[in-house]
Amino acid sequence: MDMRRIVAVLAEEAEQLIRDHVWKVAPDDRALALDSEAGLRDAVGPPDVQEAMPQIERLEHLRETLAVLAISLAHTHGRLAWFLSGALNALEPVLRWRAMSADGGGTFGTVLPSPEEYTEAEDAVRRLQEVLAQIGRVR
Repeated sequence: MDMRRIVAVLAEEAEQLIRDHVWKVAPDDRALALDSEAGLRDAVGPPDVQEAMPQIERLEHLRETLAVLAISLAHTHGRLAWFLSGALNALEPVLRWRAMSADGGGTFGTVLPSPEEYTEAEDAVRRLQEVLAQIGRVR
């Protein structure tokens, strides 16, 4: 399953749990969700902006999203933590990406992602931004 699909499944589950009042979003969760969304938005911008960047910068920005999610995860428990954990898991392939050639040396198992893979990851992050913004607006 690709990153976009995994994030779509996470988003559907979160939206359903909130809609069914199973997930009662606490004020602290709302604030953390909005902070996380802002961090993701700062890291990954609109498609035209991201696609104009050199691949090494695109990778840096995607790695920043992992840091934002990990820090947010460290500050919460319950359903928001589970959601953030799923988001990190969805974006896990980014951890194995590199943007530089190996010049004949070892790569520690890293791979050069395709432009399509960058786009897929960035689209997944944008969907996470949307869901976190929705979670932040729940009353």
